[in-house]
Amino acid sequence: MSRFFQHPESADLYGIFNDSFPPILDGVTLTVENYVRWLKKFGKNPCVVTPWNPVSSEVGCEVMKFFSLPIRSRKPYRYGYPKLDPFIWKRLRDTDFKLVHAHCPFSSGRLGVYVKRRLGVPLIGTFHSKYRDDLRHSFNHAPWMVDIIMKRILAFFNSCDEVWIPQAQVEDTVREYGYKGPLTVVENGNDFSALVEGDLWEFKRKARHEIGVADDEIALLFVGQHIWEKGLDIVVDTLKQLDGNVKFRMNFIGTGYAADEIYHRIEDLGLSDRVRMHGVISDRRQLSRYYAGSDLFLFPSFYDNAPLVVREAAAMGTPSILLEGSTASEVITDRRNGFLTQRSPEKFAELVRYLSSNPDALRNAAEGARATLVRSWRDVVEEVSDRYDTLVRSFGRCGAGAVAAGI
Repeated sequence: MSRFFQHPESADLYGIFNDSFPPILDGVTLTVENYVRWLKKFGKNPCVVTPWNPVSSEVGCEVMKFFSLPIRSRKPYRYGYPKLDPFIWKRLRDTDFKLVHAHCPFSSGRLGVYVKRRLGVPLIGTFHSKYRDDLRHSFNHAPWMVDIIMKRILAFFNSCDEVWIPQAQVEDTVREYGYKGPLTVVENGNDFSALVEGDLWEFKRKARHEIGVADDEIALLFVGQHIWEKGLDIVVDTLKQLDGNVKFRMNFIGTGYAADEIYHRIEDLGLSDRVRMHGVISDRRQLSRYYAGSDLFLFPSFYDNAPLVVREAAAMGTPSILLEGSTASEVITDRRNGFLTQRSPEKFAELVRYLSSNPDALRNAAEGARATLVRSWRDVVEEVSDRYDTLVRSFGRCGAGAVAAGI
């Protein structure tokens, strides 16, 4: 038996395929974790298929892992090489999948296509990220590779029986990439709102003190990958604009290739006494305290499609500042459940200064965000489970021999 996976023992498994899984933490990993957790509660048997990682995590479901190597330009991510793993193909053939749901079009997604064709089961693909932007960074020294890999990504989605997107405006990006088939909107969820104990505002007040925010400071937050594509240069430059004008406390949570550069820029700007970089906080309750203890979530990203972090912040009564015209801003009505501005540190700082002296505007947006952007993972995955059942019933099941010719 390969050391890269555990062989699933249960029949009628629902394959959840993704290129990242704990200990790697990002929005897609969190989505997969919640799919696994709630599918089990709804009586289904999920099986995760993912690249091998040297750090093991207890996830409470069957896991198949295949050979991988680290991605130097995107630590701590790893890229799977199933062609170099002689065991994974047989294990997939021998597993009784009822359905495969691939959350990534790369190595795990291609394995999903293999299972679909070999076993004759339906395949769902969810479009989570702006893959072209990721590729441009990863292949900045070989830009000709981007178009080649984009064709493979399009081929993956064209192989799916259903393609899901997390919010309607993501369709613009999918169409730009060349996909012409039907799309289904299936939202992401979060369960942070269930952590609020008693009155929200008292809960937030206590959280502020726990994370070290003074009463006369405005608390700012960013959670996510520390990569320049997310507009973190705007965040750092905004802090410099605020310096000397507004008393603030800024927390960065996460990791990524740009983390060291961000740290040094903060030091060079003389902001270290007001800015803390925490790295990854994997304890969800501890992370929720930073969301709850903050006044604003800064998210100047054109890169993201439907960021979970904006909804997590909303669940803890913290509205976000996003960019006008960004895909992520589709769910935001300015000053009703968040704030919109231009991609400029001057505009960001101007808005933060205004809100620091207008607590009613902050409170109204916080209440609006919590009322309109918060949907539990239980609710989302209950919908997902029903969609799985419908697709399995309508798809039918054909013999392996009838589909093997498509491999």
